[in-house]
Amino acid sequence: MALIEEMGGFGNLMNDQDLLTKVLNQFTKRDMNPGDRTTTPLADILSNPKEYVFYIDVPGLAKSDVQVQLEDENILVVKANGKRKREDGEEEGCKYLKLERSLPQKMMRKFRLPQDADASTISAKCENGVLTVTVKKIPPSKPKTVQVAIS
Repeated sequence: MALIEEMGGFGNLMNDQDLLTKVLNQFTKRDMNPGDRTTTPLADILSNPKEYVFYIDVPGLAKSDVQVQLEDENILVVKANGKRKREDGEEEGCKYLKLERSLPQKMMRKFRLPQDADASTISAKCENGVLTVTVKKIPPSKPKTVQVAIS
């Protein structure tokens, strides 16, 4: 709480995304290197009867800038080392007055997959600034029934 009070209370915290990320990282005890500009992208996770679908925001990045990996058989890792391209004006002398949508150089997010996730079926696509990663579910095994003869 002292950390939040030092930063001007909850009102200021909610208006500053970088500050909010720093505070959340403190609460999750994430090891952060002060010189490291790695951020955590926003994600939605959908579970349906057949699969898990991860929707991860990667605005302005090309699919060649994004990497999807599997670590330790059940950790889905999404990384990007790209930089969003600026859309400079055609006329000479044009310059940005404000850049609020810029992405940092690095981003990474890790997800622990549930036990029923089939890690061999991971697929990904990147369209319109959203990376969609799909992981099929392993169908539940049917309980075995054994007939016991009564003597």
